[in-house]
Amino acid sequence: MLRIAQEVFGTVLLFIQPRMIAVAILGVTAGLPLALTGSVLTAWMTEAGVSLGSIGLIALVGLSYNFKFLWAPVIDQLPLPPLTTWLGRRRGWLIFCQMALMAAVVALGTADPLNHALLTAGLAVLVAFLSASQDIVIDAYRIERLSAAEQGVGASTYIYGYRVGMLISGGGALILADSLDWFWVYVAMAACVSVGVVTVLLSREPEGSTFADMPAGLTGGQQIGHWLSVAVVAPFREFTGRPAWAAILLFIIFYKFCDAFAGIMATPFYLQIGFSKTEIGVIAKGIGLAATLGGVFVGALMVARLNILLALLICGVLQGLSNLMFAYLATAGHDLGLLTLTIAVENLTGGMGTAVFVAYISQLAHINFTATQFSLLSSLAAVGRTVLSSGSGFAAEALDWIWFFALSTALAVPGLLILWWLMRQAPRPSDTAAD
Repeated sequence: MLRIAQEVFGTVLLFIQPRMIAVAILGVTAGLPLALTGSVLTAWMTEAGVSLGSIGLIALVGLSYNFKFLWAPVIDQLPLPPLTTWLGRRRGWLIFCQMALMAAVVALGTADPLNHALLTAGLAVLVAFLSASQDIVIDAYRIERLSAAEQGVGASTYIYGYRVGMLISGGGALILADSLDWFWVYVAMAACVSVGVVTVLLSREPEGSTFADMPAGLTGGQQIGHWLSVAVVAPFREFTGRPAWAAILLFIIFYKFCDAFAGIMATPFYLQIGFSKTEIGVIAKGIGLAATLGGVFVGALMVARLNILLALLICGVLQGLSNLMFAYLATAGHDLGLLTLTIAVENLTGGMGTAVFVAYISQLAHINFTATQFSLLSSLAAVGRTVLSSGSGFAAEALDWIWFFALSTALAVPGLLILWWLMRQAPRPSDTAAD
């Protein structure tokens, strides 16, 4: 017990290191813009009298987050004089993205959703684009600033900050909107991003993070060709040159698949077996959030103390088995105590898996191509959450709830089998990424 307490205390101490606090604050600035182009914007549009059809289309502005890997090579390899000269590769881009993001958020606050819908949508797309760009740099900065042993705590710290940012812009903006004009709400949210600007200015540039040199004597066309080779081709060539790279990509797609497949149908399931929206909201948002944050901490502790592949295996098994709680709840029906336990277990294991998984793909990113490779890997991880899970509703219609959640548990097996093979055949990710 004493050893466990010492390990927990040591992990807690890591959380309060200055570099971790900086990662947490950057997580806040990353989470802030999400609701401003989502739930807050739709609330503003509803109040302005915009049709429900138009409001639904606003979800498309979030596509920037899915396709950010397309412009990540630019951020990885294009200097921004004089910011790059003054602040360095990562901090220069961070300041640029944050200042542009603040201006775009204020501009969105000047929009008229009812009478100038296209302009409003265009500004929302700009905010989402700059937010996704900021995410690219923050992820690269976090990975390069922390050692391999600190990636678990770093990922957890970032997730904590991101959640706080979402609460500030989601709940906080709506509270402000009760007493302020929407313009001033968006100005206030833009001002919150300035905390990230100060953090960047007070932080150090990651060691070893430099742009690739441009050979002398190249013509304009040759320079473009060389840049494309370094920024676009090299990150893919480096990754596909690693042992078991195809298996790693398949694992990334399937690891969180079972979690997403069940999660999409969770709320319809709760409603169909008799729970009220208030009961679902209070327990899912209250207990669920607390369990997720607790799981994230446990995941960080596991990454700090265990081989990361073993931590992935443990969390993956628990993620899959947690779906059986839904099946048990289906047999019991309306039972608030069991609903609370189900949501707590599901969110706890999901938080653990998320923290370990983010730490894993962070270690996979090569320092020369951190932004490009991490953006691509994180986008690939979303395939299981979006494309593969899109058929969950049809499965729920064809099966009863007990068998549906049994199926969702079985969907954990492909990812776990690939992981088991990787544990036996492939080098550790920290070795493959340190080439």
